[in-house]
Amino acid sequence: MQLMLEGIEKQVGGQTHLYPLDLTLVPGAVTVLLGATQAGKTSLMRLMAGLDVPTRGRVRVDGADVTGVGVRQRNVAMVYQQFINYPSMTVRDNIASPLKLRGEKDIESRVQALAAKLHIEPFLQRLPAELSGGQQQRVALARALAKQAPLMLLDEPLVNLDYKLREELREELTQLFATGDSTVVYATTEPTEALLLGGYTAVMDAGELLQYGPTAEVFHRPQSIRVARAFSDPPMNLLPGEAATLGVQLPGNVQVAVPLPSNGSRSVTLGVRASALRVQRREGDVALPGTVELAEISGSDTFVHVDTPVGEVVAQLTGVHYFDLGAPITLYLHPSQVYVFNEAGALLVAPERLTRRDA
Repeated sequence: MQLMLEGIEKQVGGQTHLYPLDLTLVPGAVTVLLGATQAGKTSLMRLMAGLDVPTRGRVRVDGADVTGVGVRQRNVAMVYQQFINYPSMTVRDNIASPLKLRGEKDIESRVQALAAKLHIEPFLQRLPAELSGGQQQRVALARALAKQAPLMLLDEPLVNLDYKLREELREELTQLFATGDSTVVYATTEPTEALLLGGYTAVMDAGELLQYGPTAEVFHRPQSIRVARAFSDPPMNLLPGEAATLGVQLPGNVQVAVPLPSNGSRSVTLGVRASALRVQRREGDVALPGTVELAEISGSDTFVHVDTPVGEVVAQLTGVHYFDLGAPITLYLHPSQVYVFNEAGALLVAPERLTRRDA
């Protein structure tokens, strides 16, 4: 199924929820809607589903204009943040409900297969209220998968689960989507989730669609500072500088030798992902001396906030490291791993080659 949005715009009262945009989803693939809260992700999904009607523009499915056609007349499956299940039905009946509506055969075997995929077989006789939050969301996912709709919409389905459950379900969903035939749209605020799901990513901010393409391409080549900010966790370090003969001149007489286009602007912004900074020097590195302002251990990484002559930067170091507050530290970066944006915030230079760690 191919879903096309043509000149879509959504206004509610005097507020613009979505600015004019065009978007054609890749059929049978996963498209991640990535953006902060109130970026417009839910508004866009509601238009895709037929829950809302655009103020302007057209929604087309396989070329047919379905603008204004309600959700009940469309074959769409949806999963929300909340655990929406039929409270008076057992888990088995919840999963079986779309199969019964279609008059399917072998319902029991289909229910068992879906329950096995989502690891909820022991709970088939229970009511939703007897389950944990993670188990309830698995039931909602199983029911959506049972519908076998050509379009599946998932609006931050894991946001209310704890960290461990989110990690488990992300991996399972990636595998399920890879073997399915549905066009999947998955909304999230987390860049890591977009990278794990792969497929394609549409980056949204304040009601605007900023960039759409293969997830790896959007991550490695953000078209603007706004995209880079949305697709970096922790946020990309953005350092003001000036174009110089040998590259970019940063405050504190720090020079980064990176080739710039001859017609670029004088004022530029250097972008450095936190994972591209390190404390061990390598050949060709640029040094950023400074002092430790904060050090945080998160999982298997350490995030170090450092006050440098070019401003405060954050480094993401693999492993557990301990630093004294106020202690001197030198961070290193390689010119091949930096981004450069022009005065308007558009991308001028992106790294040509990134290691697995930098990805």
